[in-house]
Amino acid sequence: MTRARITIDRDFTIADVPRRLFGSFVEHMGRCVYTGIFEPGHPQADERGFRRDVLQLVKELGPTVVRYPGGNFVSGYLWEDGVGPVDQRPRRLDGAWHTIETNAFGLHEFVEWADEAGVEVMEAVNLGTRGVEEARALVEYANHPGGTYWSDLRRRNGAADPFDIRLWCLGNELDGPWQIGHKTAHEYGRLAQETAKAMRLVDPTIELVAVGSSNRQMPTFGTWEHTVLTHAYEEVDYISMHAYYQERDGDAASFLAEGVDMDAFIDGVIATIDAVKAAGKHRKQVDISFDEWNVWDQDRYNDHEAREIEAAGWREHPRLIEDTYDVADAVVVGTLLHSLLRHGDRVRIANQAQLVNVIAPIRSEEGGPAWRQSIFWPFARMARLAQGRILRLAVDSSQTSTRKFGDVDAIDAAATWDEASGTIALFVANRSLEEAGDVTVDLRGLAATAIRSAEVLTVPEGGDRRSANVADDQDRVGLVPLRDAGIADGAVRATLPPMSWAVIVLDAATA
Repeated sequence: MTRARITIDRDFTIADVPRRLFGSFVEHMGRCVYTGIFEPGHPQADERGFRRDVLQLVKELGPTVVRYPGGNFVSGYLWEDGVGPVDQRPRRLDGAWHTIETNAFGLHEFVEWADEAGVEVMEAVNLGTRGVEEARALVEYANHPGGTYWSDLRRRNGAADPFDIRLWCLGNELDGPWQIGHKTAHEYGRLAQETAKAMRLVDPTIELVAVGSSNRQMPTFGTWEHTVLTHAYEEVDYISMHAYYQERDGDAASFLAEGVDMDAFIDGVIATIDAVKAAGKHRKQVDISFDEWNVWDQDRYNDHEAREIEAAGWREHPRLIEDTYDVADAVVVGTLLHSLLRHGDRVRIANQAQLVNVIAPIRSEEGGPAWRQSIFWPFARMARLAQGRILRLAVDSSQTSTRKFGDVDAIDAAATWDEASGTIALFVANRSLEEAGDVTVDLRGLAATAIRSAEVLTVPEGGDRRSANVADDQDRVGLVPLRDAGIADGAVRATLPPMSWAVIVLDAATA
């Protein structure tokens, strides 16, 4: 059995929980929009074509901010195509995903959908094939009250009030050769700087995200961030991070430890930001928007699916990277959320990619049902329960061996303390494939009075780690009561099954 002792001290905190940490992502890619959030004619669609069954699951999942419309898609997108009368909108070829974009769903529809879902809009501008003027015009269209060309066009298109979009991405993954309009760090840094200045001349209240490295393995990682921020530090508020993780070569132990990589990735970007800040003698603080992250079987896409999509020819919203998530994937997603929460003083925004169908916690079928994937549960619980202050934990854990990372903590954890409600939310994972985890939690400055709830996600009875939820077995994997949890001698004790993720909510009082 693996063992871990977690020490929680009321006075050792990191930051307030940033509510934007629990964000998601809707891209015009595959079936995320069409037959995902939007399907006119579906039995569950409202008069606007929004799927009510999907909306209900989105509200249960609890994202706070949703990035739109891409992603790779945005680097070739003309935002004007998605406004105005739907029957007059052009059909376009989308080179990013080799599909036909009908533009039946655009900015107005997304803003209405976001309002219905109760999420903040995070809008991305095209800095691949377009530039300063198009981005400036989009801010005017979205946020200016009226009396100008673009704002009056918005009003004629049915939105009298401004959309008041606060959060904007200055392009997407432009360090990547696969990106339409790929640029060097110097080219992008100057473009981002000038675009940001022009956008803020229209609306000085907006927040801006510069493009960081597409992943930690990029040959330009580190130097890209340094160069871009050297140009644009004073004009931006955040720099982005993107990361996707998968099990490779059957190495499940390393896969379960991928949170170690996320920790190191974040720490490296923070160091680069702070080096530029010091060298430039800047007073403001630039933080991180981790606006794409998830588990994704990229090998399957690169080896098979991408070629199949291209060979099939130009189609509307084909199935694309619709990964089916199992128990192991859910445990990894839980640990990635731990990493983001532990870095909540600097990672102020994060977006799991994507929301529906495309590597998503929610799946739907055209004309059919919608359901929760296994990875739905860690996100939903953390989005709801992580309140108040992020606690700085001291974790003394048994080790588990991995090929990729060496020995790592078998028990991984994050926690929050909400003084207003008097609750501690402890999120904990057992990375061991075979051994149960005996966890003891010592409290300092706080006293646990009761366990309000204790739930665990693990291999279901009669199943294995590949168990997953599908259309005709939608509840195979989910949260069940964690029975081996209690309070004794002032400490909280729990036993976690192998390969599991759990959340324990404690009623607590200051001691």
